[in-house]
Amino acid sequence: MSVYVILGAGYTGQRVARALEMRGERVVSLRATAGEAHRFDVLDASTYAQLSRCVEAGARVLYSLPVLRTPEGYRATAPLAAPLLAAAARVVYLSTTGVYGETRQVDEHTAPAPRHERERLRVDEENVLRTGPWSTLVLRSAAIYGPGRGVHEAMRQGRYRLPGDGTNLISRIHVDDLAAHCLAALDAELTGCFPVADEAPCAAGEIAAFCAELLDVPMPEFTERLPGDDTRRANRRVDGGAIRRALGIELRYPGYRQGIPASLGSGRETTGSLR
Repeated sequence: MSVYVILGAGYTGQRVARALEMRGERVVSLRATAGEAHRFDVLDASTYAQLSRCVEAGARVLYSLPVLRTPEGYRATAPLAAPLLAAAARVVYLSTTGVYGETRQVDEHTAPAPRHERERLRVDEENVLRTGPWSTLVLRSAAIYGPGRGVHEAMRQGRYRLPGDGTNLISRIHVDDLAAHCLAALDAELTGCFPVADEAPCAAGEIAAFCAELLDVPMPEFTERLPGDDTRRANRRVDGGAIRRALGIELRYPGYRQGIPASLGSGRETTGSLR
């Protein structure tokens, strides 16, 4: 019985780990948090040795650690972690559609076009993990949302600001649907790099208006003051159909009109046209 290792059991990784445990699988979850039984401190190289003890022969690994922003700049983890995964049979790397940079239309054939250091490091990490002795699948996720995370949560807390004039297109994926992709990917042998997104890319202003009505809050203010690498600057339409077909995924939340009400627990999912 192979062990599944969740390297970075955060927002998405925790859901993947729970689903595997419900299946009766052996799961080791490494959280990037101090003070826990399985601690993995991405800023402390001494904790990396724990990987070699967890990744036994035939292990299937979900690598869900982001490139980190530190006081000294961005930091990648794969160059240090990859040699410790040598016994793994399978690695699924949870990357980001941010690697496509300014590209407006993205599908499974689109090449990365990173604009800044964080995106370049993401591509470097993908390449490091794709050259290992294991089979590798890279899932480039669109903006992840769900309970407690996303535009709806930021607006509910009064801290969301619309980028520019609000016309930029942003693709998203509900965390439960992303977890389903990760589960299927861990058990598959498919290799390569694929974007992951739902079926309803929309303008930032459109989803804000939807949330404002749903939550009965005012529309957020506009802002031009965003760092150059802020993900809210994204302006791309992502087609995630290829990976859904390859893994046999049927989205639970095809778009934000279903996913946001479900995330709020309102029971007010809408079935109108997905724009």
